[in-house]
Amino acid sequence: MLTCEICGEDVMLEEDMKTHLLLSHVETDAHCPLCPLSGVSYDELCFHISSAHPEEPHRVRDSAPFASTPGCSARTNGAVTKSKKPRMPQSCTAGDSCDTAGEAAPSDATRVTRDSLRPEHNSTPGGGVSSTGEAAPVTPTRSPKTRRELVRHRDEDKDEVKAVHREAKQTRLTSPGEGEQRFECPMCPVVCRDSFTLQEHVELHLDHGASVNSAGSPGSDLKLARELQREEEQRRRLEETQREREEFKKLQRQFGLDGSGGYSRQTERAMERAVARGRMAPGEFHCKRAEMMESLASGVDDGTTRTTGVVRALHEYYQTNCKDHVHVWLSAATDHYCSSAGDRGWGCGYRNLQMLLSSLHAIEAYAPLIQENAAPSIPRVQSMIEEAWREGLDPHGASHFNRRLQGTRAWIGATEIYTLLTSLGISARIIDFHKPTGPADTHPRLFEWVKQYFLSCGSPRLPPRLISTSLPPLYLQHQGHSRSIVGLEQKRNGSLCLLLLDPSSSASDTRKLLSADTVAPAVRRVRRFPGSLKHRQYQVVAVQGVMSAEEKQISISKSRTLCAERIP
Repeated sequence: MLTCEICGEDVMLEEDMKTHLLLSHVETDAHCPLCPLSGVSYDELCFHISSAHPEEPHRVRDSAPFASTPGCSARTNGAVTKSKKPRMPQSCTAGDSCDTAGEAAPSDATRVTRDSLRPEHNSTPGGGVSSTGEAAPVTPTRSPKTRRELVRHRDEDKDEVKAVHREAKQTRLTSPGEGEQRFECPMCPVVCRDSFTLQEHVELHLDHGASVNSAGSPGSDLKLARELQREEEQRRRLEETQREREEFKKLQRQFGLDGSGGYSRQTERAMERAVARGRMAPGEFHCKRAEMMESLASGVDDGTTRTTGVVRALHEYYQTNCKDHVHVWLSAATDHYCSSAGDRGWGCGYRNLQMLLSSLHAIEAYAPLIQENAAPSIPRVQSMIEEAWREGLDPHGASHFNRRLQGTRAWIGATEIYTLLTSLGISARIIDFHKPTGPADTHPRLFEWVKQYFLSCGSPRLPPRLISTSLPPLYLQHQGHSRSIVGLEQKRNGSLCLLLLDPSSSASDTRKLLSADTVAPAVRRVRRFPGSLKHRQYQVVAVQGVMSAEEKQISISKSRTLCAERIP
């Protein structure tokens, strides 16, 4: 068992002791014997001497730091190798060699260092050599204070040299000559002479990184990984928050909840653009604006988008063109309302509600429950829904709109239609076709349900081909749009076809149903076969009677957890 005299570590073999001294006590404090370079590793020092001092015969590898023998203490490359015997005082001249009693002679690098410290012949008596050339004993002549100053100056010079060397290492250890191939280090700006030198240099980088990691805390890599993971999670959370904020703003703009104004403001902007483009005179702008304000004050729709007699025109058409149909069912009389400049892009739900209210107003059982003699305007419909919320209907939906619809461009759907009808005392239900029930994402169950709805009007066992019922139209909602079902066709092959009134159809296109010359192509535009309804989910609002006061209160209490009838 061998014990290190410097740190006290125990090793088994002499080779292990050499390795320990090299890595622990020599590698970290090596310095060049030919220049002031210090503070580098042993391999870096060898590379430096071979490249910076190729003409010198002295090499660091020749001064084996492990060649110390008992009884001799030699300083090699700035590291002290202690012997196991007590150190004896000695006074050696330049020509002496410590080879007595089996002691090892100092290496060439050590000899050069001592020669550089030897005084000149014409030195003072304390220099070690007299003027006659005889060797004189070396006796210290400086005071302790002077010696401390020399040590301090030596340390300062050594620190300065180390700083200069660190800067030099960052730029280049050696540079190839002109015409030679350049071997650049991928980790620092150093350029080497050949691939072998480059390989050694890169290995020094890797060894240095390993030593830094081992010198740190035991869990430095784990801490770094956790820090990187924490930063990544924080960045991802920030991105998700930003994306959610942008999507929320987009939804607010889409559903008209961004505070950009409601029906009246959008109408004014549309007329202002028309005036700016020369499509409307300024006088006409003020007249239409006054008419709009008067309509809004009365709460009644101005009727500019209304088309009456649509269902009657369909009845007349099918009386003469019903050859390939087994049965055709039509709802009660319903007026068509199309979108205007004030609600384009968001008013389909309000327009379909106007169609439904126009039909209920014409049915004797429902007419007393509707206070307005004509269809209410869109701002009036918004205020009616807000009044229903204040009664306690659909509190969840009210909180979604922050209990405010007036002055906004908010979209409404099946639940808002149900809420308004319930507040009027009209019984209604919501049927949810939440997934396709046929091939190619079709909804044949929806068409069958509509057929059963029209058959519920009490038709005879063998109904005629054309049946005009007293049933109100059905409100059909899907993602992004809504329409009104006013009829159903059944062909000889058993296929069904819905007859839909779409608020996105202009008044001029709808009025083509009223003319015998244009009714045939106009009817084709209101037909919808199962292959044309491929949205994933559809909801239908169906009116089914009048409620009493008690039934209305029950419906209000049930609307706190509003649920639809799911099919299938």
